[in-house]
Order: sequence, then C-alpha cells, then structure tokens
Amino acid sequence: MKKIKLLLLALSASTLVACQSVVEQKEDIKEDSVQAEKTPKKVLFVLTSHSELGNTGEKTGLWLEELAAPFYSLLNDKVEITLASPQGGKAPIDPRSMEESNLSNAAQRFRSDITAQRMLSTTQKLDQINADDYDAVFYPGGHGPLWDLAENETSIALIEAFVAQDKPMAFVCHAPAALKGVKNSAGEPYIKGKKVTGFTNAEEEAVELSAVVPFLLEDMLKEKGANYVKEDNWRVNVVTDGNLITGQNPASSQLAAETLFEKMQ
Repeated sequence: MKKIKLLLLALSASTLVACQSVVEQKEDIKEDSVQAEKTPKKVLFVLTSHSELGNTGEKTGLWLEELAAPFYSLLNDKVEITLASPQGGKAPIDPRSMEESNLSNAAQRFRSDITAQRMLSTTQKLDQINADDYDAVFYPGGHGPLWDLAENETSIALIEAFVAQDKPMAFVCHAPAALKGVKNSAGEPYIKGKKVTGFTNAEEEAVELSAVVPFLLEDMLKEKGANYVKEDNWRVNVVTDGNLITGQNPASSQLAAETLFEKMQ
C-alpha cells in the first residue's frame, strides 16, 4: 500500500510539473505576442537632396504633399518614421508645392508641425542607413529625385537590400526614378516585367518641364522593361506588384502609404 501511495504521489508531482511547464510556455507565448504588438513598425522615408531645377535658375526638391500625406497616414497607424537623404541635413522642398493652390490639408499641417519640421531639417545621411533596421521604405517624389536618387549608388544598394529582404517599398510620382539603376538577382533591371506607374509624360508636359528634366520618367520605366500603367492627368493611381508599390502623382501618395502599411502586416 505504501508503494502505491508513493507511486501516486510521484505521478501527481510529475503531472503538476508538466502542467506548470505548459502554463509557463503559454505565458511566454502570450508575453512574446504582447511584446510584438507593442513594437512599432519602422518605415524609412528617403528624400531628395537636390534643389536646382536644371539650368533654369529655379528651385526644386521634394513635393511637400508627397511627404506630408504619407507621413501622417503612417503616424496615425503608430508607425515609427525616419527621414534620410543622400546628403543628410535639411531636405529641400519644391517652392511650388507650398503655393496655396497646391497645399493639401496634410501639407498645411506639416508646415506648422514643429516636430516634423525638425525632422525635415535633420535628415539622416543615407550612407548611415541599414535596411535591416526597417520594415519598409517610402520614396516621396518631386523633381529632385530625377537628378540625385536616380543615380545615387547608396540609394540603389539600399533598394536592392530591401528587395533581398522581401520588404515592401513605395515610390510616388517622380520617385520611381530611384529604380532606374536597381538590378535584380540576375543582374537585369529590377522593374523589368513589373507593373509600375509614375509621373506621366502628359503630366510633365502639363507642368511645362518636359524640356528641363534630365529624362522623362514614363519613357525610362518603359525602356527598362516595366509594364507601365497610367491614368488621366492628376487621377489617383496606385499600382502594386508584389512588394513594389508605385503612385502616379501627388494625389496618389496617401493611398500608396495606406497600401504600404497593409503590406507590412
């Protein structure tokens, strides 16, 4: 009888230890899940550093709405944002994008947002950025990227790193110019065979800069073998191909950011 009691006690103790182990495992899983929920997604914004509009003597840079609308859209989703540019420091804004007729609500908010303005004035230098630290990347447009990001080797390498890590990327308006030199694993243009959009030749003609820009974005994308998709001038148009998201014009920037956020989930 003693042996039976001892055996029952041993079994009870063993069962208790096993149950306790299961409870601990469940608590660990729960804790990991809560921690994952608390950890915000991180998105890198890559901005142009170029401020000269060809040889016109006029200024260019990024188009404010294309930064502001995605910026607040992602902030509303509790995303942690970092701004970077090839030269670091203050990123130039196209003065035309700050004219009253071009100021969206988001752009107006950004202009008076002290924190946002500080971030814009102190962008990180692009060569100090590591794709490993971010869940996604967003490239706002403006004419500036046609001159610097289209040829910037650091930006090209960064995009290729995001591609290799299978992370979502968004490019709006003129920003798909940054894809010009990006290659896939086979050494071919990354956008070859991919559905993309971007500022159209007709839109460039409408703003009377066709003869000023170093190349027409629509032509470049087609020359690289992309399946170029466009809508009428100024219509919202966002095209998705896998993790690649492209928007046609400033009006497409908010939807591009929302699509990017969905891809991160």
